[in-house]
Amino acid sequence: MARVVVDVMLKPEILDPQGKAVQGALPRLGFEGISDVRQGKRFELEVGEVTEARLAEVRTIAETLLSNPVIEDFEVHVEENAQ
Repeated sequence: MARVVVDVMLKPEILDPQGKAVQGALPRLGFEGISDVRQGKRFELEVGEVTEARLAEVRTIAETLLSNPVIEDFEVHVEENAQ
């Protein structure tokens, strides 16, 4: 069984209030030197066999269900050594 991962992130031009909240909390917790934080989502899909057709299908799933293409970008990749 293979695992295909879809990472969804807000587009760079979209304000990320949750990321900004985390960024603001870091110095108060003693963590310095972090200049930006962006928050996103990760989806793991277990698939039988990874083929170009299956990856195309996952991209369609990501575009229509897992992300909002107006404000989010996504990346699809196969996770190596998935168990």
